Amino acid sequence: MNWQLKSFSELTNTELYKLLKARTEVFVVEQNCAYPELDDYDQGSMHLYLEDEGELAALVRLIPSGLKYAEASIGRVMVVKEFRGKGYAREVMEKAINVIANDWKEAKIKIQAQEYLKMFYESLGFKQVSDPYLDDGILHIDMFWESK
Repeated sequence: MNWQLKSFSELTNTELYKLLKARTEVFVVEQNCAYPELDDYDQGSMHLYLEDEGELAALVRLIPSGLKYAEASIGRVMVVKEFRGKGYAREVMEKAINVIANDWKEAKIKIQAQEYLKMFYESLGFKQVSDPYLDDGILHIDMFWESK
């Protein structure tokens, strides 16, 4: 297992292709949700992902404060189907929070969470700050994590 944290410009063409392909397979195909996966935030973000023998297992996108929101943000959180149930979602989120809080020195992190994952994100310290709303046909909630 090999964790990688890379900026957009550090990703090879092959790595970028793997990330975008996996995100499309999960968020567009598996969730049956047509939406603009390529949203112009990848170029200014950091990409944290886990590979297992060259296969992408889990990933998140870390967006610096001021790029999408006033706060730093974590998005595109996903685990590839064949790697689910092994704790990688928690592990990738913990690593992402650590990078933003400790390396970037950010005190607050915003996420747009799918509502059914509320308890998972609460277990990581996030708190719901909005009513549920539809985003691309899926119920979401805004949540914040704040350093103590």
